[in-house]
Amino acid sequence: MFPLRPLPALLGLCLLTACSLRMQPGERARPGTVPRTAPPPPGTAGGTRRPVPPPIYRLTNFDTLIVGAQVLHLYPASRSVYEQLPLQPWLSNEEPAEGEELDPEAEERRHLRQAGQAVKRNGHALHLRCSSGKTVRLVNNPAETDDNIFYQYVATLSGINSWLVAVHLYEGGYFLIIDRATGRQTVVWSPPSVAPDGKMFVCGSSDVLARYEPSGLQVWRMENGRPRLLWERQTEWGVSQARWLNNHTIVFEQDFFHNGDVDTRLKRLALVN
Repeated sequence: MFPLRPLPALLGLCLLTACSLRMQPGERARPGTVPRTAPPPPGTAGGTRRPVPPPIYRLTNFDTLIVGAQVLHLYPASRSVYEQLPLQPWLSNEEPAEGEELDPEAEERRHLRQAGQAVKRNGHALHLRCSSGKTVRLVNNPAETDDNIFYQYVATLSGINSWLVAVHLYEGGYFLIIDRATGRQTVVWSPPSVAPDGKMFVCGSSDVLARYEPSGLQVWRMENGRPRLLWERQTEWGVSQARWLNNHTIVFEQDFFHNGDVDTRLKRLALVN
């Protein structure tokens, strides 16, 4: 026999049970709907909320670039089209295995196996022998100070007859494009993406989270075998893995900081010569 409870206690239990049943998730109003009994909130008509576009389409300040007297417009790009465009191998992200750190020396040894006889590593010195007979010698400094520097051979850029070298500093770094004929060195923000005809290249940079390195875009043109900077812009958003749709249009991943994290969308940009 179960002991009989006083009537007030049973009534309280029933009321509590009824409240719990009424608050089940399945019976709550769906997000974004307004009960008919509630007055319409500001900005609505007849109790129906106006459609609000996703935040990504409201970021109109990320859709233009001012270059001289011209306004360049960035347009949405198709992921399927982007994936079909060739990605130059030195632009691919080389991620270390889980639990490991990126090792520039190990990367360089792999790249040197494909570099040919003109590029050699001898201890701390990287030797690049030009077709003119000149040798460019870049010497590392492994000191645990601000003077630390490591020159890493990355690739041979046949489209612009150059070598690409990454320069790792104690903090940060940059890249060198070195002419294979003369040894002339050009400092760029990032590995270049070279146009199919070899007449232009772009260097996109993205550091929208830490903001230690510049974010934005450099546009270069080859003139008499030399790279000439046409224009560069540091922006609120970053440029990653630019690919060429044709000889004057790029498609790239635009990185931007939004709601405490980095988001990415694909954009298309026709360049100014």
